[in-house]
Amino acid sequence: MADTRIENLARLLVHYSLRLKKDQWVEIIGPYNAEPLLLACYVEALKAGAHVSMRVLLPDTNYLFYKHAQDHQLRHVSPLEKLMTDKRDAMLFVWGGWNTKELTGIDPKRIAIAQTARKELFVRRLQREAKGLFRWVGTLYPTDSSAQDAEMSRSEYEDFVYHAGMVDRPNAIAHWRAVSRRQAKFARFLNRLSSIRIVGPETDITFKTRGRKWVNCDGRVNFPDGEVFTSPLENETEGHIRYSFPAVYGGREVHIVRLTFHKGRVVEARADKNEELLKEMLKSDAGASRVGELAFGTNYSIQQFTRNTLFDEKIGGTMHVAIGAALPEAGGRNKSSLHWDMVCDTRKGFVVYGDGKPIMKDGKHKRFQIAD
Repeated sequence: MADTRIENLARLLVHYSLRLKKDQWVEIIGPYNAEPLLLACYVEALKAGAHVSMRVLLPDTNYLFYKHAQDHQLRHVSPLEKLMTDKRDAMLFVWGGWNTKELTGIDPKRIAIAQTARKELFVRRLQREAKGLFRWVGTLYPTDSSAQDAEMSRSEYEDFVYHAGMVDRPNAIAHWRAVSRRQAKFARFLNRLSSIRIVGPETDITFKTRGRKWVNCDGRVNFPDGEVFTSPLENETEGHIRYSFPAVYGGREVHIVRLTFHKGRVVEARADKNEELLKEMLKSDAGASRVGELAFGTNYSIQQFTRNTLFDEKIGGTMHVAIGAALPEAGGRNKSSLHWDMVCDTRKGFVVYGDGKPIMKDGKHKRFQIAD
């Protein structure tokens, strides 16, 4: 029997998230073990009158590339990818795959080389997105490997994923429109503030946000969504933060990350596990050691850590502070090939201050009911 939640998700991604129109060019990318969702999205995009390019990924290609590529191949950027970055109207990316840990044995320096080579494409994509010339959405198809990371059965994980996106409800689009309205109100409040300070266990860090825009993430880009973010002033972050959840990059977990900032830059970085990866990524380019994003997680349908940033950064009552590239739509100027979201669980023992006044305590907002 077909899973109606997959069809609901495809409709939402095409018509709500991407808002595809006739004659627009969309690229759909994903692993072939996400076939049911890829095909459902393909059909919905055709119904919308869009022109569809499909790129289906095979097992092990990522691992084999990093294992066997020579330096000139690591640095190569495909002319086709450059063309698509400049010309396509939309991109729908489905994450899934077979092994989330496949890059564990790869030298982090090789990953950093390839990442740096693609910086131009990443920056160009962000610029076109900020100008309204390009839209994208990324989502996850529940697979065995992701279920194992979350320490759930496949069936339990499917229920978790579809509940997080509210596509297990009769009219998911209506629910996300309601989320959008609630979060827009919260964003308007944050836009009046000049600073955000997070205080908790091993954490006391202040971000200056005056003149920057807080953006309402309501299912138009990442899905499921549920966050309100900005890009703090590049040279004014001060203090230290301890990330309680593992920071996941390329399937590798960096445990108990501790970062100290001075004048916006990381001046000390420590981790209990995979510290080498953390430090290598921070050195990948000049902007990698600065804060690119500060965000409140607002999706209270997600309450457990699953080792997947798509969900973990949205956990209702948490905050995440990303290092690397800033988001131009928030007014951020920091450029980097890296954008690494790290989640701080602020639901116990934490107070978040706005302009010196408490605005969130133990994950509960003082003035806003954001939970559905």
